[in-house]
Amino acid sequence: MIREGHENIKFFHGLEVEHTPAFNKYTLFVVGVQSTEHIAANLNGAEHIYFGANMSFPNPDVDDHVVWSKWADMVAFFLRKGYLCTLDIDVSSAEGLVESGLVEYNNFIPMISVKLPYVQLLGYNATIKIDDKDFAATNPGVWCHSLHDLKDRSKFTDWSKYTKDETQ
Repeated sequence: MIREGHENIKFFHGLEVEHTPAFNKYTLFVVGVQSTEHIAANLNGAEHIYFGANMSFPNPDVDDHVVWSKWADMVAFFLRKGYLCTLDIDVSSAEGLVESGLVEYNNFIPMISVKLPYVQLLGYNATIKIDDKDFAATNPGVWCHSLHDLKDRSKFTDWSKYTKDETQ
C-alpha cells in the first residue's frame, strides 16, 4: 500500500477511525509481523491493536501454516492479555482466518476487506452477495444487501481521517 509518511514503518498510533467495535479507541497499528516484545514496547497506552495495518497481511493460502501461524501467534498473544485486537485481511483469506482459531476470542475483530473499485459508478441497483465457497458448503444460505443501503453515511470513513495518526 502506498501511503505518504508510512514508508518503512512498523508501528503508528492514533484513534481508530473505522466503524468497528474499536471505533475511536486509542490504537497501536502494526504493519507486518513483529515480535510480541517489540509490539508491547510500542503500546504507549493503546487499548486496541490493529494488525495488518497498511494492507500488510500477505493473504496466504488456507493451508500455508507457516505464514498463518506467525500471524495467529502474534495476535493471539495480545488477545490472551485482554487487548481488543483487529486483523485486517482480504476476503480471500476468510477461510484461513477461521482455521487460525482467532475468531474464537470475544475480543477479536476480523476486518474482512472487500476491494470494490468504482463503487460510486455501479448504480442504485447494485447488490452485494455474501456467498459460500460452493453450494451449501459452509453457510446456511446467502445474504444479499443493497450496495446503496450499505453506503450509509454513518458507516463511511473519508480518506482524510487516516491522516491524523502518528508514525514512529
